[in-house]
Amino acid sequence: MMDSLNKTEPVRLTQYSHGAGCGCKIAPAQLEVILKSALGTFPDPKLLVGYGTRDDAAVYDLGDGRCLISTTDFFSPIVDDAFDFGRIAATNAISDVYAMGGKPLLAVAILGWPIEKLGPDLAQQVVEGGRQACHDMGIPLAGGHSIDAPEPFFGLAVTGEVKKEHLKRNDTALAGDVLFLTKPLGVGLLSTAQKRGKLRPEHAHIARDLMVRPNSVGVELGGLGGVHALTDVTGFGLAGHLLEMCNGSGLGARLQFDAIPRIPEAAVYLAEGCYPDGSFRNWKSLAASVDGAASMERMMFLSDPQTSGGLLIACARTEADNVSELLRRADLPDRPIGEFVSAVGPPRIEVK
Repeated sequence: MMDSLNKTEPVRLTQYSHGAGCGCKIAPAQLEVILKSALGTFPDPKLLVGYGTRDDAAVYDLGDGRCLISTTDFFSPIVDDAFDFGRIAATNAISDVYAMGGKPLLAVAILGWPIEKLGPDLAQQVVEGGRQACHDMGIPLAGGHSIDAPEPFFGLAVTGEVKKEHLKRNDTALAGDVLFLTKPLGVGLLSTAQKRGKLRPEHAHIARDLMVRPNSVGVELGGLGGVHALTDVTGFGLAGHLLEMCNGSGLGARLQFDAIPRIPEAAVYLAEGCYPDGSFRNWKSLAASVDGAASMERMMFLSDPQTSGGLLIACARTEADNVSELLRRADLPDRPIGEFVSAVGPPRIEVK
């Protein structure tokens, strides 16, 4: 029992799963097939946001000016440390509430664990990491469910609330809106380097520190009327989640590649060929809708699967200075990265 564990060496959780973090997501084209249904969404006028727009969470109108937010997210290990894995997975799940402009209220855990291989002690550390993340964001980890599974995975189901007038969706951008991204890209590249044993010790903290940073600025963004649309960038990469916003809003987008925040160290591993498999799956789904991304650097950063990535903000040009100042005060990237434009035909993304 647990004969695969060597007590003299730390367990590398990333070696026990075929994917990592939000890179485990099923590609957009395949997801379209899975979500097809003759039934559609149950007709309920109080359901303000369902799965039809591929938004970050479901939203239900409580009828008193408040809305209930419900979401779930889980994945396999993206780091080797059990406690950090729990913190990252929990932070990532709670981000979906912030991406709706809302405030989280409570969470319950989702745990799959190969007990025979990894034992209960490591699982306890994962759950404790999740509990710590919830504590840091001021909500209880109130329960959950666990199963014995062939690969480890962990996440949360999260409940939140938002004032109806502060609700932000991913399909309500307007032509001329300015785009901001609150975390740099490259987490997938660094995570792939770690999984392949190539990550330099001095770089080990970079992705982790970004992934455990909460997107709590979403609450303040929810209060800005000039913020027209909001989403978080996770497994489909920047281009994938931006294209969801374009399709939902019936708009195109222009990106200034040099303005997009990127982790400098990620370029080192890109040059060494540490491409996440999820990047290629994402790009296969996106390539026909993106112009100006012919170089490998552009392709890989734009399609890089982010875990607990930043918020992608669409705001009126007249609100851009206020958003920039808000992000600056929060010590987040505050430079616009592009804009939404009117679309002629199917929405497209142009990269300058």
